[in-house]
Amino acid sequence: MIALRQVSLQRGTQTLLEGADLTLHAGHKAGIVGPNGAGKSSLFKLLLGELSPDRGEVEMSGGQRIAHMDQEVEALERSIVDYVLDGDRELRQTEAALEAARDRGDAHREAELHGAIEALDGYSAPARAAQLLVGLGFVQADLDRPLAAFSGGWRMRVNLARTLFKPSDLLLLDEPTNHLDLDALLWLEQWLTRYPGTLLLISHDRDFLDAVCDHIVHFDRRSLVLYRGNYSTFERTRAEKLALQQAEAAKQQARREEIERFVARFRYKATKARAAQSRLKTLERMGDIAVAHADSPFHFTIPAADKVSHPLLVLDEARLGYRDDAGRETVQLDGVKLTLLPGQRIGLLGPNGAGKSTLIKSLTGDLPLLSGRRVAGEHLAIGYFAQHQLEGLDLAATPFMHVQRLSPTAADLDIRKFLGGFGFHGDDVFAEVGRFSGGEKARLALALVAWQKPNLLLLDEPTNHLDLEMREALTEALASFEGTVIIVSHDRHLLRATVDEFWRVADHRVEPFDGDLEDYRAWLKARLEGERREARADKADRQAEADVPREDRKSARRAAAELREKLRPLKKQRDRAEQAMERVQAELAAVEETLGDAELYTDPSRKTELTERLGRQGELKSHLEELEQAWLEAEEALEAMEAELSG
Repeated sequence: MIALRQVSLQRGTQTLLEGADLTLHAGHKAGIVGPNGAGKSSLFKLLLGELSPDRGEVEMSGGQRIAHMDQEVEALERSIVDYVLDGDRELRQTEAALEAARDRGDAHREAELHGAIEALDGYSAPARAAQLLVGLGFVQADLDRPLAAFSGGWRMRVNLARTLFKPSDLLLLDEPTNHLDLDALLWLEQWLTRYPGTLLLISHDRDFLDAVCDHIVHFDRRSLVLYRGNYSTFERTRAEKLALQQAEAAKQQARREEIERFVARFRYKATKARAAQSRLKTLERMGDIAVAHADSPFHFTIPAADKVSHPLLVLDEARLGYRDDAGRETVQLDGVKLTLLPGQRIGLLGPNGAGKSTLIKSLTGDLPLLSGRRVAGEHLAIGYFAQHQLEGLDLAATPFMHVQRLSPTAADLDIRKFLGGFGFHGDDVFAEVGRFSGGEKARLALALVAWQKPNLLLLDEPTNHLDLEMREALTEALASFEGTVIIVSHDRHLLRATVDEFWRVADHRVEPFDGDLEDYRAWLKARLEGERREARADKADRQAEADVPREDRKSARRAAAELREKLRPLKKQRDRAEQAMERVQAELAAVEETLGDAELYTDPSRKTELTERLGRQGELKSHLEELEQAWLEAEEALEAMEAELSG
């Protein structure tokens, strides 16, 4: 059990807690929420004994093993799997004692220590450590590499793996998803739901909190309020409490009506695509969500550029990647053909390292194409946000100065009002950026993007360092933004509320993904299972080959080459049919999107246009059926040939 009784805590001149009470029982999984600077990390320090309360008592059950993730990781030369194993100190000490007993020739002591290692589940430890690292995005080849060989973000993943590996009864995690992509986040979510101990989790990801937590601890005006249920339940309960306060009731109603007006406009534009329908459902719920955030200090919009080009941006047969100083190329994406149109809202999905950020940088023009063409529309105005841009802020300047440099003639009052929407109130607009937290810098960087009125927003993990209130304000602003949006994010609520279609970036290709986030989760699971099957099959093949005499191996390789040669024409035929199907499906989706325009059916002057589009829809559907039949015949012929040759 964890109990805080009438605890008061002050850091510097700021009072974080004042007479706060909180009781958490064993096995609770509690999400800790509240604005940045409220004292969430200080609560962890109280529990770890690194801080003492100014008044009151902190009580904890005796004998609890606590695992806590350090925020700094040294760049050690130790392999990452060994670094993770070091998290279990008792196991490491027992292994060291075993080595010493061997050196002394103490067989009796050796037997005792082997039993102790067995009791600590020590013989499975390397496999368990490797499993954690692979789940968090590392590949097998990484496991023996030194920690120093990885960037800061990847070292934090190793640190997270070490924390999860450490035997514990109480697990304290402070923003564990900050350096994760969506794939690793989904894995961590499953791991934490199975964790048998007590979990305290600081996070600004509402879907993550919903999936993992059964209680929410809210920092509310220097007190701690415990809510039973997940984050969505907390929002509903808090909205009801706020509604009882007359001062908040009017704000709540205004926010609800604002969201509902936007949803009504969007409903007529939504296509039948699963991602768009998923977005519509999320937007319909946002009226209720907004009520719980009526007292948020953040509320802003992102105005779009007055002029727009059609298309905005085109990549034609583009090869994307990097070229080193010696001219050697590392290709991440090849044969990329895409056209960005006004109003598109796209989420990028794909495994870690597949090239999502590379695609974003190539679209901005910051990363030159290795080959192919990038054609920008005449009125293209890009707004680009990525975490590295926080480092580009002038630390000696103020938020006011940053905006004023962009628009020297802008009125002081307009600048201050605009920055107020991003939480920079009063004298905050004249504070030096060098003193800002990561969250404050991220808010300023987003404000600078919004100020420039883009018609194409390219956002690479925009929610890192943002608290829940700011994330919700950003979600609402992006949902109503009238320009084109492309987002890479592990925040599923943000994706559901802001994108109408997904593109999958995988296997050196960029292609439309016909589904929503649940479909992507299923695709990812199937892909991982397929990779495991292939790895097992490869291992079995290598073993079988090792057991075969050399001459027989040569014959087997020759026979395999002949088999591939016979199958190649059929595979090409199948692949051509599949690519043609994808092109027709994309065109059909575009035609059906235009047919979703309500005015097309009510405006008499557009009758001819309607007839043409309906005719084109019919042609495309008929052509698609022919292509599907051709693909099916090619696939069946290929399977028959494979069966014949293998028989």
